[in-house]
Amino acid sequence: MIGLCGGGRFNQLPSLSCTPLLSLDSISVYQFKNYPQARFDFPSRITGICGANGIGKTNLLDAIYYLCFTRSYFTRTDSQNVLNGANGFRIEGQVRLNEEPLKTVCILRETGKKEFLVNDEPYDRFSTHIGRFPCVVIAPDDVHIITEASEERRRFLDALLSQLDANYLRNLIDYTRLLQQRNSYLKSVENRRADHRLLDTYDMQLVNSGTQLFVARRAFLHQFIPAAVTLYQGIAGADEGLTISYKSQLLQQDFSLLLAQSREKDILLQRTNAGIHRDDLELSLNDQPFKSMASQGQRKSLLFALKLAEFESLATNKGFAPFLLLDDVFEKLDEKRMHNLLARVCIDSGAQLFVTDTHPDRIRTHFENLNVDYGMITL
Repeated sequence: MIGLCGGGRFNQLPSLSCTPLLSLDSISVYQFKNYPQARFDFPSRITGICGANGIGKTNLLDAIYYLCFTRSYFTRTDSQNVLNGANGFRIEGQVRLNEEPLKTVCILRETGKKEFLVNDEPYDRFSTHIGRFPCVVIAPDDVHIITEASEERRRFLDALLSQLDANYLRNLIDYTRLLQQRNSYLKSVENRRADHRLLDTYDMQLVNSGTQLFVARRAFLHQFIPAAVTLYQGIAGADEGLTISYKSQLLQQDFSLLLAQSREKDILLQRTNAGIHRDDLELSLNDQPFKSMASQGQRKSLLFALKLAEFESLATNKGFAPFLLLDDVFEKLDEKRMHNLLARVCIDSGAQLFVTDTHPDRIRTHFENLNVDYGMITL
């Protein structure tokens, strides 16, 4: 187990230009979610998006996310994002990276086929686009990273590392596919009469990709964990006794031995019980489980700290700030924590920032108190 505690003030971001090196000039959507057709321009680095609940603020952020990840942040299938009664959708963004204009288009055809193009060049594999336009989202449901099972924290970690390292993403895709195939086979075994030669083949391939994922996670978390703890203290304004630890079966034993020792159990339970798909980030507050001890404000502070540590990791790796999308972040944070967070993302980050809120006066007040230039979109 890797356990680290941090102290002191906010980490210092790498030197970033006041003008974002990654920027979105405009976005157009057609038959996307609740938008029959719309276009939005973003002349300012900081954009507030205001309007009543259900009017499309989060949908606009999701359209931006599509340009970065080729998929939705909030729904599992593309068909769920089509305007009710329509067939297919289209999203087009005018992106700039190091001043190079990159027309980025995502199309879901009436047939259900999806296409993704940059400057009219289509991708054969959408996964090769991941990390080209790095992006960090903070949304209300993200608190599941703190409160729910380990799968949520692995998903967060995998999404981050996939933006940082194309090899990590390839290994993750391979590992996930192999794990599904092994589990499908185990479910088909009758009377515990398994083909051990086939399981040997699956295990050899799982060990190859899984060990590489473990090595990457361990090395990354050695720096990420203390950064996240320090950021948490900066948002909270105090040391509240936060500890984050990396838990993995592979920290104690070789993956191939784990699979061999677990095989009979796997056959009996018809699933793979050992591997990096059981890794977790253990969160504690004063040596007690964080989710059972922390207040609403502390949970949200930790969520923001993890996301800002993600942001800093991407900025350091890429040499420029990723897009930062904040959805409904003003709820359940006291004024001090809110000011510390906004000062961090509006002044220090150098990122193009999109923030949604139901109250335009509240968002204006916060931005004006920070003395930053911003634009407003009212829906």
